[in-house]
Amino acid sequence: MAESVVIQGVTKRFRIKHVRSLKEIAARAMRGRPDQVDEFVALTDVNLTINEGETVALLGFNGSGKSTLLKCISGVLTPDDGRIGVRGKVAGLIEVGAGFHPDLTGRENVYLNGAILGMTEEQIAERFDDIVAFSEIEDFIDTEVKFYSSGMFLRLAFAVAVHTDPDLFLVDEILAVGDEPFQRKCIARIRELRAEGRTLVIVSHDLNMVADLCDRGILLEHGKVVMDGEPHAVVRRMRGED
Repeated sequence: MAESVVIQGVTKRFRIKHVRSLKEIAARAMRGRPDQVDEFVALTDVNLTINEGETVALLGFNGSGKSTLLKCISGVLTPDDGRIGVRGKVAGLIEVGAGFHPDLTGRENVYLNGAILGMTEEQIAERFDDIVAFSEIEDFIDTEVKFYSSGMFLRLAFAVAVHTDPDLFLVDEILAVGDEPFQRKCIARIRELRAEGRTLVIVSHDLNMVADLCDRGILLEHGKVVMDGEPHAVVRRMRGED
């Protein structure tokens, strides 16, 4: 089976400064004291292979590193150590409204976001009506998106992403936004992508949903992979039921 994502020895660190005000910065500079900086290690030596056509859940409590790992896979973040190889076209719903310009209309942002995700202008024009119909915000498509609610952002962002025909689809907690009927619609579309043989990596706190939806679960604790296996078994481990 061909590999879709190969993660080798990935470590990601963040520097956390504790200086909180300009006054304190000035006082420290006058005294010749450096800013206090701590290092937070979000991921430590992560090694994973995700094969084409797999639907994988990244699981873990807040601060476990799952969203950081997803951002590294998408290219939003760069690992400090190790490497990540990705095959094919990637579409990601990492943050609501990412890639959208607030002063542009929904229509203009469809073209902008589609281009960011690798679509040509002709492809976007061809799929534009389907994108808008899926988003269910036809009445607001020519309104500047700065006036959109987070749910409207979600609808349009999801609609654009799933119409790019991605080989690898990354979803981070975005299904928690929006009303229940649209969430069901999103999950149904994800199931269609899965049936088409696309590779999906999903982060969600809805453990029952991802366990039923995914072929595989990967549990992270403090930036390390502690379990990789059947998703229901991984959810039980996360809940302390095993």
